[in-house]
Amino acid sequence: METNSRRGTLKKPVTFMEALALVIGMIIGSGIFLKPGIVLGHAGTPGMGILAWAAGGVITLAAALSVAEIAAAIPKSGGLYTYLGELYGGVFGFLLGWVQTIISYPASVAALCIAFATYSGYFLPMSDGQQTWLAIGILAFILLMNVLSTKNGGIIQTIATAGKLIPVIGIVGFGLAAGAAPGFAGIPASAAAASGAGFGAAILGTLWAYDGWIGVTNMAGEIGNPAKTLPRVISAGVLFVIAVYVLFNVAIYRSLPYEAIVNSPTPGADAAQALFGNGGGAFITAGIIVSVLGALNGYLMTAARVPQSMGANGQLPFSRTLARLHPKFQTPANALLLQSVLAVIYILSGTFNTLTDLLVFVLWIFFTMGVFGVFLLRKKTPPRPGRYRVPLYPLTPLIGMAGGVYILASTILNDPIRSLTGIGITLLGLPVYYLMQRKSKKTG
Repeated sequence: METNSRRGTLKKPVTFMEALALVIGMIIGSGIFLKPGIVLGHAGTPGMGILAWAAGGVITLAAALSVAEIAAAIPKSGGLYTYLGELYGGVFGFLLGWVQTIISYPASVAALCIAFATYSGYFLPMSDGQQTWLAIGILAFILLMNVLSTKNGGIIQTIATAGKLIPVIGIVGFGLAAGAAPGFAGIPASAAAASGAGFGAAILGTLWAYDGWIGVTNMAGEIGNPAKTLPRVISAGVLFVIAVYVLFNVAIYRSLPYEAIVNSPTPGADAAQALFGNGGGAFITAGIIVSVLGALNGYLMTAARVPQSMGANGQLPFSRTLARLHPKFQTPANALLLQSVLAVIYILSGTFNTLTDLLVFVLWIFFTMGVFGVFLLRKKTPPRPGRYRVPLYPLTPLIGMAGGVYILASTILNDPIRSLTGIGITLLGLPVYYLMQRKSKKTG
């Protein structure tokens, strides 16, 4: 009889609060501190800027609520990789899992490690080489904690999520209480006249800041009662982030003049300095470091569940090794190690930003397919009484799909070469898929 570690059957140690922290922690990274000026510049006026953040949140929530119905019906580890495989066929799920395993997740982990080391330089000046070693060191620490116990990863995620909210809540609280509101005044006539002209680009900017919520679905096999828990944590997490993002931007507008927000690459830090004095920069930088740490932990934790699930399905080379859990800790140690090794390669090569940029278009194709999947799901298996169903169906998934289509259209129009290159990289996985299919038939 096979042991639990050889079958790859994961335990269920992730609590509701840890799953909620995963959703919030993977969405809120450094973007909220850096994006307000870009969004405001495109939107034209503070009112339109706030509307853009709200609209981006509504699109994200619509997509999240739609995928949550699929998660409730298919509560298995692997997340979107698993859903696409069951709803569209194995090859579609494989191609998503392929790009997530080989490039997307480890490259994102590498980028977060470098961001952690870069922001740490604010407090401890380092050379480029020292920053690289710090990036690898923090990755090794997060890897070790997640190998020893999934519970460790959940604890780190909860603490980091709480920590990253401290500077956000500080800016929101003091910013809303500020007597002046310079950002709502002194708007150039050209900006006011063009208000709304760049509204689409403003929404696009916010959608990047809302990314990351779907990662929690990778952990479905380790969440207690996932059919009920996943819809709740996804809905609550995205709603919470929408409220945080809208209030944060209102606070920014009440703290800084319009031109200062639009022209600053770091409006969050500038607002903190305006509100808290010279210590504001250190305050916000510390918040970004904690924020990046939480996102890093969340990405590595969820990343490993994709190759572990693919290994359990025999879809990757060395599948048995990737599917196997650590005999003592019952964690996907081999899959965690694979993602970490690839991340180190990307850190040392410096290619992580290029790789993640190449795959943005491809990943949104799969995300949009995931939202549309709720229609296929209802056609194949009508929802049972008592099971979660997306509210306001079919309007909600249609809104989510509209957001996905908009991102795809904007990306391919602005950078068709990069988009097509991303598709080419994805299709390189097809020979691997058919080779593993053939091997499976021979051994079966």
